[in-house]
Amino acid sequence: MIRRGFRRAKEEEVVEPIGFDAFELRLGDIMRGERATMGKSLLDVQRELKIKAAYIAAIENSDPTAFDTPGFIAGYVRSYARYLNMDPDWAFDTFCTESGFATAHGMSEQASGAKPIKVAPAAFEKDIFATPATPFVPAGDAMFSSVEPRAVGSLMVLVALIGGLGYGGYTVLQEVQKVQLAPVENTPTVVADIDPLAGGGLGATDAGVNVVAGFEAPSTEALDRLYRPQALDAPVLVPRDGPIASLDPRAGGALSPTIVERPGLFAQADADLVGPVAPAGVQVTETPRAGVQLVAVREAWVRVQSADGSTIFETVMAAGDTFDVPQTEDPATLRIGESGAVYFAMNGAHYGPVGPSGQVTSNVALSVENLAETYSVADLTADTDLAEVVRVAELQGLAPAQDVTE
Repeated sequence: MIRRGFRRAKEEEVVEPIGFDAFELRLGDIMRGERATMGKSLLDVQRELKIKAAYIAAIENSDPTAFDTPGFIAGYVRSYARYLNMDPDWAFDTFCTESGFATAHGMSEQASGAKPIKVAPAAFEKDIFATPATPFVPAGDAMFSSVEPRAVGSLMVLVALIGGLGYGGYTVLQEVQKVQLAPVENTPTVVADIDPLAGGGLGATDAGVNVVAGFEAPSTEALDRLYRPQALDAPVLVPRDGPIASLDPRAGGALSPTIVERPGLFAQADADLVGPVAPAGVQVTETPRAGVQLVAVREAWVRVQSADGSTIFETVMAAGDTFDVPQTEDPATLRIGESGAVYFAMNGAHYGPVGPSGQVTSNVALSVENLAETYSVADLTADTDLAEVVRVAELQGLAPAQDVTE
């Protein structure tokens, strides 16, 4: 009899292929990576979270023994996880799994902060900030590590130079203050022996002092003169306007009186004149130069400039306006916008016009010689406006009569 039985086939274990990223990161590596992404160091986290950097390093290393009070570990881990934008509960569970830390009851012995005294702590149990090997704490320099040997020599030379200068100055000062007495060949002799208590203000006979023959004591006034200058006895007063007040306008110049001619002599002083002589007026010795006058017969823009370029006269002259050109050493120049509207009045006649109508004329020298050579006498019949201006000026007596047929 053949029995048939049923046997379960053994379940084959499915082994998943392992890739290059088939590994688990520890909590400390994840936290260090997040902190590096934020660009924060342990000291930055300590300053911002108010948690010791040693505790932050212990959290990343999953080392609960570095904490003084185990009851604060959960709060430190969760706070650091929130700072790194991580899940605080998952971070604390992972920390407990990796470090084997278990939460103790608040009243239990394990939650107390008291720790057994360590007799001889090993080298690896030292505080990470106590040793200079940490990369984030600079190691202390030795006392003479920053001193260069070459600088010592320079310092010694400087000290020697300062000392030499000081000693030299002290020596010169001592030599200057010394007083040396040079011996003389002839010892001075005493001319007279005078008792200083024999009467200072009395004469030699009254004091009973024997003096050398011919010696005269100084008088009281002479002694007073030593302390009082002679200029204070009679001060000399000098008027400030002395040189000006001494001038006589009748002695010479343009205001001097006419010399009176007498037979055989000329009067040279006021005392020789018969009667009071009134001073003559200002005498003109030269004939004034003929001037130039601008006469506008129609509206025109005019600008007169001096030889140095400054503007003397600039305006829009209307019909009938005139302008007397100042007489200067260098003649002024004229620039006009409407050349046919302005004439020159000089020597009792009108010259011009300045130029053709509708044109601009510049750099015209306003001297009588230049205008007389350049322009001719104006024809009044050719310009009715000029004839009207001349007629009005003659009626008003402002201009001499001019022949219309010229």
